[in-house]
Amino acid sequence: MIADIKAAPEGSFILLHGCAHNPTGIDPTPEQWGVIADVIQEKNHIPFFDIAYQGFASGSLDTDAASVRMFVARGLEVIAAQSYSKNLGLYAERIGAINVVCSSPEAAARVKSQLKRIARPMYSNPPVHGARIVANIVGDSALFKEWNAEMEMMAGRIKNVRHKLFDSLSSKDKSGKDWSFVLKQIGMFSFTGLNKAQCDNMTNKWHVYMTKDGRISLAGLSLAKCEYLADAIIDSYHNVS
Repeated sequence: MIADIKAAPEGSFILLHGCAHNPTGIDPTPEQWGVIADVIQEKNHIPFFDIAYQGFASGSLDTDAASVRMFVARGLEVIAAQSYSKNLGLYAERIGAINVVCSSPEAAARVKSQLKRIARPMYSNPPVHGARIVANIVGDSALFKEWNAEMEMMAGRIKNVRHKLFDSLSSKDKSGKDWSFVLKQIGMFSFTGLNKAQCDNMTNKWHVYMTKDGRISLAGLSLAKCEYLADAIIDSYHNVS
């Protein structure tokens, strides 16, 4: 990743997942984010953050925003595309925001003008329903506190499912395979490493539906189904090439 960022032409836009990387579930450590920021700063790149799962990785809005805030604190110009589809359950509204941190008021005025030019032929004025729901929640201290507590609860549930799946895989698989990557990942998804043929076996034999790149959604998994899923993964991994 660092090599690719270094090799990119100076002034490139570098797309980054701020937290809960999709599909791998692997986030850089704070130290690794620092190295990424160093290289981007050296090459005069512009970081473009995709923030789709804030609050669903650690359970904390602040913790999950740490990567973006690090770049801003360094004085970099930053673009952050933020979605409320997941953390507020507003999938049908597709509500989000584009946030741009500029180096000066003059730069901000130019960026705003260009964003308006892009938005005008696309949708001109977006629907307000989702935006008003979000504004109502984040603008009310009691609702905001309740929302934070609910996100922490949901993130905790996903972590519990992740641990249960790891325990089930480790206890059922006698081959000695290391399944600890399940615990090292974070967020709504787990990247199993299964290939397309193995994923097809998951669906055709076990009726487990997943993307063909091996990604599964832990947010849709219950504790009661972890052992069944572990059986399906072990069978597909060892018996299908």
